[in-house]
Amino acid sequence: MRKRMAIAAAAMISALCAGPALAQDWPTRNIRILVGSAPGGGTDAMARAVADRLGPLLKQSVVVENRPGASNTLAADATAKATDGHTMVMGVVTAHAIAPHLLKLNYDNNRDLVPVAFVGAVPNVLVVNNDVPATSVKALVQLARKEPGQLNYASSGSGSTQHIAAEMFKDAAGVDIAQVPYKGSGPALVDLIGGQVQMSFDTLPAVIGQIRNHKIRALAVTTAKRNAQLPDVPTLAEAGVPGVEMSAWYGIYMPASTPKAVQAKVHDAVNQVLAMPETHTRLAAVGAEITPMTQAQFVEFQAAEYKRYGELIQKKNIHID
Repeated sequence: MRKRMAIAAAAMISALCAGPALAQDWPTRNIRILVGSAPGGGTDAMARAVADRLGPLLKQSVVVENRPGASNTLAADATAKATDGHTMVMGVVTAHAIAPHLLKLNYDNNRDLVPVAFVGAVPNVLVVNNDVPATSVKALVQLARKEPGQLNYASSGSGSTQHIAAEMFKDAAGVDIAQVPYKGSGPALVDLIGGQVQMSFDTLPAVIGQIRNHKIRALAVTTAKRNAQLPDVPTLAEAGVPGVEMSAWYGIYMPASTPKAVQAKVHDAVNQVLAMPETHTRLAAVGAEITPMTQAQFVEFQAAEYKRYGELIQKKNIHID
């Protein structure tokens, strides 16, 4: 008995000592940041802004790998099951607070993944194709009521913030518009510009370049206040459709099996990246609001958002056909 107790005590001491040692040695190979949408979308932009500066801090290459589909959950699934110790995902509200209430997943979001470092949030923007004969939200609502079921909206997938925002808009404005889901904002934006779809509630990083280049038209932002990058664009409430608020938030998640010391190292490194003036400028240019959080705060925030969207989806009877 004494021998077994001694062995157990030695194992415990060894494990406690191994954590800091592991964090000190980590990373020992290239790091992958998976992205659950196609290149050109908001999640992709946020991931690359972090990855470009994270590599030098961790003294390893950081590669962004796109795995679009299933409301950003394919990348989350791959991360949850990763065993190489060097895979993480640029998580987004879609995958971690919305999709688990709508999709049957092959992993448990709250058990198999852990929130590590919060990055920031961006508003969704109601944008329309330039050929749509509506230059205001009021005119768009009138058009949709005149032609029920004839207007289509693009989303980056069923269960995305674009999907949820549009369904909320339909309910609040009393209009009938149909979803056309894509595997990410990039391909959705191509068809929006081309006129295959008429409107979208996409994230600001995905569409701001096309708005500035006058390829699409912004009618409103879906946040409580206007965005500094689009000061002349009203909020939906200002435009006459209150009760629709949506923003996309992003953060780094890792497999739940990741040692806490490694999680802490990644958290600190990501926050160093976010504190760099060049990163702040790059993210602010696409309308992102950087909100530093401790890891404990991010965990608490994730749980609150998971609950909030679950209740919203049930209340609005939102589902995926």
